[in-house]
Amino acid sequence: MYRNSRSTVLLPLFVAAGVALGIFLGQFLGRSSAESDIRGILRSLALPQNKVSQTLSLIETQYVDSVAMDSLVERTLPVIVAELDPHSVYIPASEMAEINEPLDGEFDGIGVVFNMATDTVIVLNVIPSGPSDKAGVVAGDRIVRINDSLVAGQGIPQREIMRRLRGKRGTEVRLALERRGIGEAVEVTVVRGKIPIRSLTAALMLTDDIAFVKLDQFARTSHAELLDALAALRTQGMRRLILDLRGNSGGFLDQAIAIANEFLPAERLIVYTEDRNHERIEQYSDGTGSAADLDLAVLIDEGSASSSEILAGALQDNDRGTIIGRRSFGKGLVQQQIPYADGSALRLTVARYYTPTGRSIQKPYTSGDAEAYDADIWNRYQHNEFFSADSIRFDDSLRRTTPAGKTVYGGGGIMPDLFVPLDTTALTKYYLEVSGRNILYRYTIEYADAHRRELNAVRTTADLRALLDADKGLVDDFVRYAARNGVAPRAGDIARSRSLIEAQLKAYIGRNTALEDSGYFLSIHPQDEVIVRAIAELEHPTVPTSKEAAVQPADEKPAEEASHD
Repeated sequence: MYRNSRSTVLLPLFVAAGVALGIFLGQFLGRSSAESDIRGILRSLALPQNKVSQTLSLIETQYVDSVAMDSLVERTLPVIVAELDPHSVYIPASEMAEINEPLDGEFDGIGVVFNMATDTVIVLNVIPSGPSDKAGVVAGDRIVRINDSLVAGQGIPQREIMRRLRGKRGTEVRLALERRGIGEAVEVTVVRGKIPIRSLTAALMLTDDIAFVKLDQFARTSHAELLDALAALRTQGMRRLILDLRGNSGGFLDQAIAIANEFLPAERLIVYTEDRNHERIEQYSDGTGSAADLDLAVLIDEGSASSSEILAGALQDNDRGTIIGRRSFGKGLVQQQIPYADGSALRLTVARYYTPTGRSIQKPYTSGDAEAYDADIWNRYQHNEFFSADSIRFDDSLRRTTPAGKTVYGGGGIMPDLFVPLDTTALTKYYLEVSGRNILYRYTIEYADAHRRELNAVRTTADLRALLDADKGLVDDFVRYAARNGVAPRAGDIARSRSLIEAQLKAYIGRNTALEDSGYFLSIHPQDEVIVRAIAELEHPTVPTSKEAAVQPADEKPAEEASHD
C-alpha cells in the first residue's frame, strides 16, 4: 500500500552511474585526474552525514579497541526507534520468524495442541490429518521424551518444548509417549509438516439463528477463514451474527478492509490513510459482500486495537450493526515493515488511519515516553472506566456524526454503542483462589484424561452439550478435588460462584475436544455479560442500525481531525 521513497530506489543507480562515469573519465584523462573526479562525484552523491553515522564511523575506525559494530548497532537501533512513537519498532533477525508466524498463518511443526500444567507435556488435541495424527499420536498422550532427551518432570519451559517439537518441514522427530492403559512407552516418529494457524478460533451457533465468531487477530488468512465459517454457519440457520474482536490487537490492514467489505453495501467508505505528505488513500466497499444481509453485533474491549478498530470504526460510522463492550485501545498509526539485508526489519509508522467520518482514534502519546503509554490501560482501570461509562470524557471538538445521526468521537479508541461494564459479581475469594492457583484448570485436565474416549468422540456442539449436561455432580466433585489440593470449601462463596465455576469447568473440558475454542464458548457464553447483552440486542434492538445506511458520496472528502503526536 505504501511505496519506498524515490530517492531510496534511485540513489544506487546514481552512485553506479557516477562510478561508471569515473571509469570512463579514467580511460581518457589518466588515473590521477580520474580519481579526483570520482571522489568529487561520490561526494556530491553521498547521503547527508549526521552525528549517529559519524559517531559509528569514528568508533569503527579510530576507537582504541576493536568493537563488534554489528552488536553495537543492534543495541542502538531500538533506542533510536523508540523515540519516534509507541508503535515503530526495530525487529532483530533472531525474532522475525516468531513475530511474523502468527500473521503468516502457518508454521512447520508436528500438529498438536499441548499444555504443561503439571510439568508434563499433555497432548490436548491433534490436528486432523496433520503429521502427529498420521503418526498415531492421540489426545491425552503424555510426551515423555523428544528424540533422546527426557522432557517429563524436568522443569523445561514450554517455550523450549515448542522449539524442540518444531523444525523444518520434512524433518523427523522421535517421540516417546505415555498412554493411558498402556504399560510401556509408545514410540512414534513424526515427520514435521506445514501447520495452519487459525486466526478465527471459534464459530458456533448460540441460538437457533444467532451465530458467534471469535477472531483473535488479522492474519493473512483471516478473510478466507471468515468466509468459510459464515458459509458453514448459514447451513445451520444463521441469520444474525456476533463478531467478537475482544483482545484482538490487530494485524494486516488489508484483511480488516476485506472483512468490512463483507458486511457493507457498495460505495461505502471503509477507511482512509494519510501520510506525511498528506497523500490520502481511501478504501471503499465494492458491493460483493456476502454478509450484508446479516444483523450484526461487534464486541470490543480495551484489548481491541489497530485493525480491530478499523473494522469496528468502519461499521459504526456506516451505522452498520451495533458495537458492544468497552472502549478500544486507541491505535491509529499505520506501520510498514521494511526489511534489512541481514533478515531484521524496521516497522516504521508511515501514516495515520481515519474512520469514514474522519475520526483519528489514536490516543494521545508523548514521543519517547513508552512507560506512560503502556500504563494507559491500567490508568483506565484505576479511574473506574471498566465499570462505568460515566468516567469516560471525550474532547467535544473531536465529535462526529454518522449518516443516521449517531454521535461518535475520535481521539482515543472506539467507544461502543452499548457499554457493558466488567462483571465481578461472581468473583468470590474461593473462585479467585481455585482459579489463580490453577486448581480449576488442572481438574479439567484430569477429567479429560478420565473421559478421553467420550471426549474424543465429540464432533458437534450438540454432542458436547449432551455429554456435559449428563454429569450432574461436576461442581461437587471439583469442590472435593480443590479441598484435596489445599482450598477448603466456603459454602457462601461456592453458592455465589457456582454458575461461573460450572461454566468454567465445562468450557475448559470443551476445549479438550476437537471443537477447541468453539467448545469453550458453548459453555462460557451464558456467563459472559457482553455476549449476553449482544444476544439480547440482536433479538430486541435498542440501537438504531441499518444494513443500507447512506454515507458520504464517493467524491466527497471526510472531515479533517487534528492529529495527536
